Amino acid sequence: MEILVPLAFFAMIAAIVIVPRYLKSIERQKLQDTLRASIEKGAELPPEVIAALTSDVKPQPSPYRDLRTGVIWLGVAVAFVALGAAVSFEEPDALYPLLGVAAFPGFIGLALIVLSFVQRGRR
Repeated sequence: MEILVPLAFFAMIAAIVIVPRYLKSIERQKLQDTLRASIEKGAELPPEVIAALTSDVKPQPSPYRDLRTGVIWLGVAVAFVALGAAVSFEEPDALYPLLGVAAFPGFIGLALIVLSFVQRGRR
């Protein structure tokens, strides 16, 4: 029974990595099937569609995106603080370790927010 907890943890990590990749591959396969069917019927693809399919579409970094990501990270930090406060009613020694855990996403969030304001000043 003791081995189920570590196995569940690693299975969860594997699922977080594998499931999105699997779903993306299914989406690509359906898109390829649709394109293949349209080509077989004689439809001609515009060059814009081909360029959009072959390019690796990644959104450009922007101050707004950094600000948004920073706020999300700060929310995660506040959630850890709230968890520590809630757990500390039963176990008073649990507050400080969870405050330490909350510091990591909190500082990442603050850094991203500062970065968004610095980038906004450059534009």
